[in-house]
Amino acid sequence: MIESAVLVLNRNYQPVHVTSVKRAFSLLYQGVAKAIDDQYKLYEFDDWAALSTTGDCIVTVNRAIRVPRVLVLSAYEYLPKGRVRFSRLNIYARDHDTCQYCGRTLPRSELNLDHVNPRCEGGKTTWENVVCSCVPCNLRKGGRTPERAGMKLLRRPFRPRWTPLFRGAIRRVTYREWLPFLRVEDASYWNVELLDE
Repeated sequence: MIESAVLVLNRNYQPVHVTSVKRAFSLLYQGVAKAIDDQYKLYEFDDWAALSTTGDCIVTVNRAIRVPRVLVLSAYEYLPKGRVRFSRLNIYARDHDTCQYCGRTLPRSELNLDHVNPRCEGGKTTWENVVCSCVPCNLRKGGRTPERAGMKLLRRPFRPRWTPLFRGAIRRVTYREWLPFLRVEDASYWNVELLDE
Protein backbone atom coordinates (compact mmCIF):
# COMPACT_ATOMS: atom_id res chain seq x y z
CA MET A 1 0.00 0.00 0.00
CA ILE A 2 2.73 2.48 0.95
CA GLU A 3 4.41 2.00 -2.46
CA SER A 4 1.22 2.33 -4.51
CA ALA A 5 0.87 5.29 -6.87
CA VAL A 6 -0.33 8.87 -6.36
CA LEU A 7 -0.69 11.35 -9.21
CA VAL A 8 0.97 14.73 -8.57
CA LEU A 9 -0.38 17.82 -10.34
CA ASN A 10 1.18 21.26 -10.59
CA ARG A 11 -0.70 24.30 -9.38
CA ASN A 12 -2.42 24.50 -12.78
CA TYR A 13 -3.76 20.94 -12.41
CA GLN A 14 -1.44 19.50 -15.04
CA PRO A 15 0.17 16.11 -14.25
CA VAL A 16 3.87 16.37 -13.52
CA HIS A 17 4.74 13.17 -11.70
CA VAL A 18 3.58 9.89 -10.23
CA THR A 19 4.90 9.21 -6.74
CA SER A 20 4.48 6.66 -3.95
CA VAL A 21 1.95 6.97 -1.13
CA LYS A 22 4.85 7.33 1.28
CA ARG A 23 6.21 10.37 -0.58
CA ALA A 24 2.69 11.77 -1.07
CA PHE A 25 2.05 11.75 2.68
CA SER A 26 5.38 13.48 3.20
CA LEU A 27 4.45 16.24 0.71
CA LEU A 28 1.00 16.58 2.26
CA TYR A 29 2.30 16.70 5.83
CA GLN A 30 4.97 19.30 4.98
CA GLY A 31 2.38 21.54 3.33
CA VAL A 32 4.08 21.30 -0.05
CA ALA A 33 0.93 19.79 -1.59
CA LYS A 34 -2.78 19.44 -0.91
CA ALA A 35 -4.93 16.37 -1.39
CA ILE A 36 -7.86 16.62 -3.77
CA ASP A 37 -11.06 14.59 -3.43
CA ASP A 38 -13.56 13.43 -6.04
CA GLN A 39 -15.47 16.71 -5.65
CA TYR A 40 -12.24 18.62 -6.49
CA LYS A 41 -12.00 20.08 -3.01
CA LEU A 42 -8.47 20.68 -1.70
CA TYR A 43 -7.37 19.54 1.76
CA GLU A 44 -4.34 20.25 3.88
CA PHE A 45 -2.95 17.39 5.97
CA ASP A 46 -5.03 17.92 9.15
CA ASP A 47 -8.27 18.28 7.19
CA TRP A 48 -7.48 15.24 5.06
CA ALA A 49 -6.62 13.16 8.14
CA ALA A 50 -9.98 14.11 9.69
CA LEU A 51 -11.96 12.69 6.74
CA SER A 52 -13.63 9.31 7.00
CA THR A 53 -11.37 6.39 6.15
CA THR A 54 -13.43 4.72 3.44
CA GLY A 55 -11.31 2.89 0.90
CA ASP A 56 -7.55 2.50 1.09
CA CYS A 57 -6.00 3.91 4.24
CA ILE A 58 -2.77 3.99 6.20
CA VAL A 59 -3.04 3.05 9.86
CA THR A 60 -0.87 4.94 12.35
CA VAL A 61 -0.57 4.49 16.11
CA ASN A 62 -3.61 6.62 16.89
CA ARG A 63 -5.64 6.89 13.65
CA ALA A 64 -6.28 5.71 10.12
CA ILE A 65 -5.77 8.17 7.26
CA ARG A 66 -7.30 7.79 3.82
CA VAL A 67 -4.75 7.47 1.00
CA PRO A 68 -4.90 10.44 -1.37
CA ARG A 69 -4.82 9.39 -5.04
CA VAL A 70 -4.19 12.90 -6.41
CA LEU A 71 -2.12 15.75 -4.95
CA VAL A 72 -1.88 19.35 -6.11
CA LEU A 73 1.43 21.09 -5.46
CA SER A 74 1.01 24.42 -3.68
CA ALA A 75 3.67 26.49 -5.45
CA TYR A 76 4.77 24.57 -8.51
CA GLU A 77 3.82 26.14 -11.83
CA TYR A 78 6.31 24.25 -13.99
CA LEU A 79 4.87 23.07 -17.27
CA PRO A 80 6.25 19.77 -18.53
CA LYS A 81 8.96 20.32 -21.14
CA GLY A 82 8.25 19.73 -24.79
CA ARG A 83 11.56 17.88 -25.07
CA VAL A 84 11.40 14.30 -23.87
CA ARG A 85 14.57 12.81 -22.39
CA PHE A 86 16.00 10.03 -24.58
CA SER A 87 16.02 7.04 -22.22
CA ARG A 88 15.26 3.34 -22.22
CA LEU A 89 12.15 3.93 -20.07
CA ASN A 90 10.81 6.57 -22.45
CA ILE A 91 11.44 4.41 -25.53
CA TYR A 92 9.54 1.54 -23.89
CA ALA A 93 6.73 3.99 -23.02
CA ARG A 94 6.66 5.43 -26.56
CA ASP A 95 6.40 1.92 -28.02
CA HIS A 96 3.91 0.77 -25.34
CA ASP A 97 6.20 -2.10 -24.22
CA THR A 98 5.56 -3.73 -27.59
CA CYS A 99 8.12 -5.30 -29.90
CA GLN A 100 8.08 -3.17 -33.04
CA TYR A 101 8.75 -6.23 -35.21
CA CYS A 102 6.43 -9.01 -33.99
CA GLY A 103 3.89 -6.89 -32.10
CA ARG A 104 4.03 -8.80 -28.82
CA THR A 105 3.56 -6.77 -25.65
CA LEU A 106 5.96 -8.09 -23.02
CA PRO A 107 7.27 -7.24 -19.56
CA ARG A 108 10.17 -4.80 -19.78
CA SER A 109 12.54 -7.45 -18.46
CA GLU A 110 11.97 -9.37 -21.72
CA LEU A 111 12.51 -6.38 -24.01
CA ASN A 112 15.56 -4.59 -25.30
CA LEU A 113 16.40 -1.84 -27.76
CA ASP A 114 17.22 -2.27 -31.44
CA HIS A 115 18.87 0.13 -33.86
CA VAL A 116 16.73 0.05 -37.02
CA ASN A 117 19.72 1.11 -39.11
CA PRO A 118 22.49 -0.89 -37.35
CA ARG A 119 25.34 0.95 -35.68
CA CYS A 120 27.83 -1.13 -37.70
CA GLU A 121 26.39 0.59 -40.80
CA GLY A 122 26.53 4.08 -39.30
CA GLY A 123 23.13 4.07 -37.56
CA LYS A 124 22.88 6.62 -34.77
CA THR A 125 21.49 6.15 -31.29
CA THR A 126 18.57 8.58 -31.66
CA TRP A 127 14.80 8.63 -31.19
CA GLU A 128 14.38 8.16 -34.94
CA ASN A 129 16.58 5.03 -35.13
CA VAL A 130 15.90 3.08 -31.91
CA VAL A 131 12.87 0.88 -31.24
CA CYS A 132 11.69 -1.52 -28.56
CA SER A 133 12.13 -5.17 -29.55
CA CYS A 134 11.91 -8.59 -28.00
CA VAL A 135 15.12 -10.59 -27.68
CA PRO A 136 14.23 -13.20 -30.35
CA CYS A 137 13.40 -10.51 -32.95
CA ASN A 138 16.56 -8.57 -32.10
CA LEU A 139 18.68 -11.72 -32.53
CA ARG A 140 16.91 -12.60 -35.78
CA LYS A 141 17.50 -9.13 -37.21
CA GLY A 142 21.11 -9.00 -36.05
CA GLY A 143 23.30 -6.32 -37.66
CA ARG A 144 21.02 -5.90 -40.69
CA THR A 145 18.30 -3.49 -41.67
CA PRO A 146 14.74 -4.78 -41.25
CA GLU A 147 14.37 -5.10 -45.04
CA ARG A 148 17.49 -7.26 -45.40
CA ALA A 149 16.39 -9.40 -42.45
CA GLY A 150 12.96 -9.92 -44.02
CA MET A 151 11.24 -8.11 -41.15
CA LYS A 152 8.84 -5.21 -41.10
CA LEU A 153 8.52 -2.42 -38.53
CA LEU A 154 5.05 -1.88 -37.06
CA ARG A 155 5.75 1.86 -37.19
CA ARG A 156 8.74 4.07 -37.83
CA PRO A 157 10.44 5.38 -34.69
CA PHE A 158 9.89 9.05 -33.92
CA ARG A 159 10.81 11.73 -31.40
CA PRO A 160 7.79 12.15 -29.10
CA ARG A 161 6.60 15.62 -28.15
CA TRP A 162 4.76 14.45 -25.00
CA THR A 163 5.82 13.09 -21.67
CA PRO A 164 5.57 9.30 -22.15
CA LEU A 165 4.79 8.72 -18.50
CA PHE A 166 1.49 10.55 -18.75
CA ARG A 167 0.56 9.66 -22.31
CA GLY A 168 1.06 6.01 -21.39
CA ALA A 169 -0.86 6.52 -18.16
CA ILE A 170 -3.91 7.51 -20.20
CA ARG A 171 -3.99 3.95 -21.57
CA ARG A 172 -3.16 2.38 -18.20
CA VAL A 173 -4.91 4.56 -15.63
CA THR A 174 -4.14 3.12 -12.23
CA TYR A 175 -6.95 4.80 -10.31
CA ARG A 176 -10.27 6.27 -11.45
CA GLU A 177 -9.46 9.47 -9.51
CA TRP A 178 -6.71 10.15 -12.09
CA LEU A 179 -9.02 10.19 -15.12
CA PRO A 180 -10.11 13.85 -15.02
CA PHE A 181 -6.48 14.95 -15.03
CA LEU A 182 -5.09 12.59 -17.68
CA ARG A 183 -7.71 12.67 -20.41
CA VAL A 184 -7.11 15.57 -22.77
CA GLU A 185 -10.76 16.56 -22.95
CA ASP A 186 -11.04 16.66 -19.13
CA ALA A 187 -7.66 18.33 -18.62
CA SER A 188 -8.75 21.17 -20.88
CA TYR A 189 -11.52 21.93 -18.38
CA TRP A 190 -8.90 22.64 -15.73
CA ASN A 191 -6.38 24.43 -17.94
CA VAL A 192 -8.45 26.69 -20.17
CA GLU A 193 -7.99 30.39 -19.44
CA LEU A 194 -11.10 31.89 -17.90
CA LEU A 195 -12.40 35.23 -19.08
CA ASP A 196 -12.55 38.06 -16.57
CA GLU A 197 -15.93 39.74 -17.17
